[in-house]
Amino acid sequence: MRKIFFINSSVILTLLLLSACSSSPVIPLYEYPPDWKDVTVREKTIADYSKYISGRKFFLDPGHGGEDRRNKNKDGSVIEADVNLRVALDLKKYLEEAGAQVFISREEDKTVALALRSELANQSGAEMFISIHHNAPGKAEDDYTNYTSVYYHAKQNDYEYEPCNHDIARYIERDLSYVMGNPGGLGSFDGTYSDYIIYPGEGFSVLRKTNIPAVLVECAFHTSHLEELRLNNEEFNKIQAWGIFRGVAKYLRAGKPEINILSDSLKIENNFLKMSFMLTDSSGIDPKSIQVFFNKEEKEFSFDKLYGIVSVKIDLQIPGEYALKIVAANKNGNYSFPFHKKIIVNELLEPKIID
Repeated sequence: MRKIFFINSSVILTLLLLSACSSSPVIPLYEYPPDWKDVTVREKTIADYSKYISGRKFFLDPGHGGEDRRNKNKDGSVIEADVNLRVALDLKKYLEEAGAQVFISREEDKTVALALRSELANQSGAEMFISIHHNAPGKAEDDYTNYTSVYYHAKQNDYEYEPCNHDIARYIERDLSYVMGNPGGLGSFDGTYSDYIIYPGEGFSVLRKTNIPAVLVECAFHTSHLEELRLNNEEFNKIQAWGIFRGVAKYLRAGKPEINILSDSLKIENNFLKMSFMLTDSSGIDPKSIQVFFNKEEKEFSFDKLYGIVSVKIDLQIPGEYALKIVAANKNGNYSFPFHKKIIVNELLEPKIID
C-alpha cells in the first residue's frame, strides 16, 4: 500500500514514501525551475543571458576541501566540501555556456589555503568573486535551522563597505532562495548579511582580502534533517547552481555605472586640487547616490546631470599620497564597481593619479 505524507516545510514540499513494507529510502522531492526543467528552455535562457555575461570573467571558490572536510551532518553522509564543489562546478558550466571565462580555486577535493584563494582571485583578472558554502548552526544538536544567505564585506557605515557587493548578494540571494524553496533567515529582511555579524570588524578572510567585487554564498544548512535529504542529489545541486547563475545574470542585466576620470582634469590651482569624472549608465545615474571620499573623508562635489560629470575641488597645499574613492548608483539601484585611485602630489604640487 502506498502512503503519501505532506510536510509543511520551507525546504521540502513533499516526501513520497514508496511503500510501507519496502526498504526503499525516503526520496526528497523539489520543484524544477520552469526555465531549467526543459533542456530547450534552459538553453534558450542561457542564450538570452549571454548578452550580459559573455566575455566577462568570474572566479569561483568552492569552500573547504582536502584536509578540511570536517563540516558534516550528524551521520557523516553529507560533507560540505563535496557539496560546495558540485555546486561550483555546475555554476562554472552555466557561466561558460553563456560565454564567460571562469577561474576556480579547486576542481577536485584538495586543500587550498584560505589566503591563497584571495590571491588567486586577485591575480586572475576576474571581475567577480563568488565563494560557495553550506552552513551549520552554532549548536551541534540543532538539526532544525535552515535558510539561504549571502554575505558581503563590512557594514554600510564602514569605509571598507562597497555597495556593489551588497547588490550582487541581493540578486543571488533572491534567485537562489527561490529555486531552493528556502527562506532567507530571521536575521535579515532580504537574506543578505554583513560578514561583520560573524567576525565583528574583520569579516571573512576571502571577502576582506579579495580586491574585486566579492560575495560568500551559504546555500543552506547541511546539518538540517530535511535539507540533508537532498544536498547529495546531483540534480538538486544543478538547481542550486542555476539559482546563483540567474542571480548573477539578472544583476548584470540591471547594469552598473562606469566611472572615468576626464583627461587633463586633474590639476592644482590656487592650492586647490581639481578633478572631474564622467559617470555613465544606460539607465541613468541616481544623483542622490553619489559619494566622493578623499583620504577617507567624504567631500562635497558638483554634479552635472545633463553630461553626468562629477567635479571635485579640495583644499590641498601639502605634497603626499592621497586616497580617492567614488561610488554612484544607476536608476536601477545598482552601484558602481569599486573605484579607488591614488593621487600622488610632488614637491611642485603637481598631481598624478594612479590605480
